Parts: sequence; structure tokens; C-alpha cells
Amino acid sequence: MGNKLLNIKIQNYINANLNTDLPTLLLKKSPFPEVSMHEIVQQIKGKQVAQKKFPFLLKEGIIFPPQLNLEQSSSEKTAIYKSKLLKGEKFIDFTTGFGIDAYYLSENFKQITLVEQNPDLLEIVKNNWEVLGKNATFINQKLESFLKENKEVFDVIYLDPARRDNNKNKVFLLEDLSPDILAIQEELLSSADKIVIKLSPLIDLKYLVSVLPSIFRIDIIAVKNDVKEIVIFLSKEKKDFISCYCVNLESNEPVFQFTFGEEENGHATYGEPEKYIYIPNNTVLKAGIFNLISEKTELKKLHPNTHLYTSDALMQDFPGRIFEMENIDAKKIQKKSQYNVISKNYPLKPEEIKKKYSLKDGGEKYLIFTQSKKGKIILKSV
Repeated sequence: MGNKLLNIKIQNYINANLNTDLPTLLLKKSPFPEVSMHEIVQQIKGKQVAQKKFPFLLKEGIIFPPQLNLEQSSSEKTAIYKSKLLKGEKFIDFTTGFGIDAYYLSENFKQITLVEQNPDLLEIVKNNWEVLGKNATFINQKLESFLKENKEVFDVIYLDPARRDNNKNKVFLLEDLSPDILAIQEELLSSADKIVIKLSPLIDLKYLVSVLPSIFRIDIIAVKNDVKEIVIFLSKEKKDFISCYCVNLESNEPVFQFTFGEEENGHATYGEPEKYIYIPNNTVLKAGIFNLISEKTELKKLHPNTHLYTSDALMQDFPGRIFEMENIDAKKIQKKSQYNVISKNYPLKPEEIKKKYSLKDGGEKYLIFTQSKKGKIILKSV
């Protein structure tokens, strides 16, 4: 398939139809007898995804895989972040997939090995790496078989397990992934100094720590406040604590670091809304460190169930959004006025609030409907 798709006439046709309606295009007959219209549309979809997700692949000669592989691939942004955390002599990716993570994570290594059980997918990756001028050893084999035969020790093993079962349904527990991380964790630890595993953003952190005693680091990674992945680090060396990092890429927000378990002993200070209101980003919310944020930043929390914080003096180094607000009486909200509505620990959802007060959505002003320890409050941006 790959060589046929790289025909200059076929490539020109693909580039000429990048903005064409794809369902309509699929109904047409392929103008090229050697490739189907489905294969052509697959390449168009790949280029469309690459424009936003991995623009470094927008080069002549690159081949794109089926849609599911595109969806499961890491973005260029998250891969670059992870690459800065790793270095050594020998790197191996046991679940290469489309190879986005492998391309960046292996940058600081001299020997690169890519293992992938899907031969067609591995051929695509091999072609693309040759186009990009990057070398690796490509192995078409199941991870479990490779582990049984392997005698080599690597500096870093990387895995991005498949998170769908045989019926294409999403799964989250480690034992339900492919490969089953719990079943092979001892073999992994005997084959490398460090294991790095990318997981679903929905996975529970306490569950991870309970089933993986060798874990020593957890990164919660978001892009523009959308949590994309949980990345865990394992080591055969026993660590005294687990370092956690809340990272919001493509923002000016600082990385928030804490030690797993600190929240249990964290103490929040409570208070009524002051001049500034702070809304934690979604990596912090995913971490569940609601008391710890108050303690470490010395900001007051509005209510045990309201994850909003406040201060009279501006604290710019906060992992989230900051608003200058004032209290407002509900009777003073003008109908038909335009606001971005935020509802936190409040009986009504934003859409219900907008309908109740006849508000238009958008603009630069904000209304926050929430509650403090004294009761329900409405805050308006200054």
C-alpha cells in the first residue's frame, strides 16, 4: 500500500482534496486503479489531523495510518514535554503504534528499538522515519513474545497500552489494557532501569499507586486545560515518595508539584470572597489536591465543596485562572446582558442560569455562581 500511495499523481490528488467533503469523496470511484478511495481518504484525514496534532509530519513522503491509530497517538506537544524528562543510551518503545511518542522520546538516546505487532503499521512508521532521517531497529513482534526472548537491559522502556477491548469499548483498569501491565510489570522492571507508561486521563491515581508498588512519579498532562494523559514512571529502585506534577501545556500557568499523599494531611484555610478569585486548572482538579492548594499557596478556600480560592493581594504564580471580582446582588443582574457564566457548587448549571436571568453568552465579562461557608453568592468580574 505504501509505495502506491507515494505515487506523485496520487499525492497531488490527495493534496488537492484536503478541503473536500470526505463523505462525498468516499462515494466516488478512485481515479487510480491501484488504490481505493478509502485509502485516499485515509491519507486526507491523516493530513488534516496532522495539521493540528503533529505538524512535523506535514512533509512529502509521509504515510498516515487508519483513523483509530491517529486518535490513539499522542500529540506533538505532549510528546515533546515527555522527551525532556528522558535520556540515556538505549530506548525501546514496546507499543510503537504510529510512533509519535517514540520519535520525540528517543531524541536523547543513541540506540532506539521500536516493537509493534501490527506489520502494516510498523511499515508505515519505518517509511516515515526514513523520510524524517531518523534511524531505529524495527521489530514486528508481540510485546509478550519479545519480553520472553529478550536478554538486553534498556535505560528506558516506553508503553502506550491499547485502551479498547475486543468490542472496541474503552477500558481503564491496568489489567484490562493490552498489554496487561499488572501481568508483565516484573518482566518490565527486569528489562530496564526505568519504565514510562502513558495512560488514560480518566484513570484513578489512588488505584495506580495501590497496584504498582514501583511507581515513583506521576505526570498529569493537559493541553490548554484539557487533560490528555496520565504518565507514570516505574523503577526497580524503591523510592521513598511519589512525585506528582500538574502540567498545563500551551498556557502561562506554572507546573504544580506535590508528593502523593500530601492531600490527606493538607489543611485549607477558609474565607469569604476577596478581591481575587482563583480557579484551579483541570490537572489540579484531576489530582484532587483541594486542601493542599490552599495550604501551599496560602489562599483561602470558599467552602469545603467549592474548589475556588481567594485573596486580597494578587498571587500570579497560580496553576489556573485568576479573576478580579466583586459580589453582586442577583437583582442587579441586567437581563439581556452578556456574560461568561461559571457555576461551581451551585444548584443551577450555567445553561439554567443564563435562561433564568435571560443572559447572552460570551464577551469579556464573567459571572461566577457559587457558595461560601455563609451561603450562595454571585461574583461579577471587575
